[in-house]
Amino acid sequence: MMRSAVLGTVLLAAVTSYYIYLPLPSAVAEPWKLMLLDAVFRAMMRVSNLVQDLGLAHNTHVLNYMVTLVEVRGPQSSESVRVTDTSFEGVQARVFESTLPGPRHLKRGVVYFHGGGWALGSGRMRSYDLLCRRMAEDLDAVIISVDYRLAPEVHFPEPYNDALRACRHILTAEVLALFSVDPERVAVSGDSAGGNLAAAVAQQLALDNSISTKFKVQALIYPVLQALDFNTPSYQQNGNVPILYRPLMARFWLEYLNGDLKLVPSLLANNHTAVNQGQEAVVAAKAKMNWTNLLAPAFQKHYKPVAPRLGTPGLLEQLPGLLDVRAAPLLAEREVLKLVPPAYIMTCEHDVLRDDGLMYARRLEEAGVTVTSDHYAEGFHGCMVFGFWPARFTVGMESMRNYIHWLQQNL
Repeated sequence: MMRSAVLGTVLLAAVTSYYIYLPLPSAVAEPWKLMLLDAVFRAMMRVSNLVQDLGLAHNTHVLNYMVTLVEVRGPQSSESVRVTDTSFEGVQARVFESTLPGPRHLKRGVVYFHGGGWALGSGRMRSYDLLCRRMAEDLDAVIISVDYRLAPEVHFPEPYNDALRACRHILTAEVLALFSVDPERVAVSGDSAGGNLAAAVAQQLALDNSISTKFKVQALIYPVLQALDFNTPSYQQNGNVPILYRPLMARFWLEYLNGDLKLVPSLLANNHTAVNQGQEAVVAAKAKMNWTNLLAPAFQKHYKPVAPRLGTPGLLEQLPGLLDVRAAPLLAEREVLKLVPPAYIMTCEHDVLRDDGLMYARRLEEAGVTVTSDHYAEGFHGCMVFGFWPARFTVGMESMRNYIHWLQQNL
């Protein structure tokens, strides 16, 4: 009996280790902890796909339910932060107001958009709730975490429209006065897909002369900014590095743009920008994100551009959002970029989206915009929100401290 128990324990440990173990770059932060986190996420993905295969629910609904079930918190205030749920022009949001003692004064303001591939997550999740609380405390600020609508209920441009509509309303004199926010010190920020929305909104509002209050700065955390090249050096290098795998990012884009998920292989092969797809708009767009010019040699490494001669006919017609700057801010014209506020852009070495952020930083600098690039050699996608127990990474805590410090110094 004892022998059977020992054998069973050994077999269970072996199977568990086999499932959890994943070859990772030697420089990535706390690899075993990342493997465990990834194993949990992969298990949730498998369950959600099984439920969809059984015809019971859309897999994104199931995955989002599992992600938010334990994570979503109510609006619980503390001694130093007042937390309320509200809406701005019909867009749901959670507001974190610093209540630190002292004479009444106007505070900094930050509008924040959470990540999750435009399909997952919420500003009410524990990780974002804790992040915004800390920002409110450390900055003595008002943080407005916007819950834009998600795919598959809505698709582009609706999440962008939600973000833009909420920002327009927040920037009105009435709302800023209501929350005692200094109109000269308001920032827009977000991570991953939220960074995409923050960048797109910053561009649009910079062009809008009807808005008297403008964002002072923008802070983009490992943002996703383009979908024309799924073979940049960072996509090639990190395609199998958790937690954002290369096929998953293509899938998020297709969900966002209301495309057929069967097109994932076509996007990954860059068939949508093949030589025979050489429309003038495609050629012009590709010129704005030519990574052989925009990336430093240290990031290009040994990788080569992927440009197939023959692509998938009609793919761009099916997915017009691929060329829309509201979905892909990296494609904006130089005349637009030079108008946007100073930027902080965080990138992580072990992230498929690394080069999106690096290329955008370079394009902004070339347009004359002040940019602070903050790169983490040990970082992986999503690391900043993993700065709290139980999924606490040292690189998560470090990146969060540096992000908030930059806001302290520049907002």
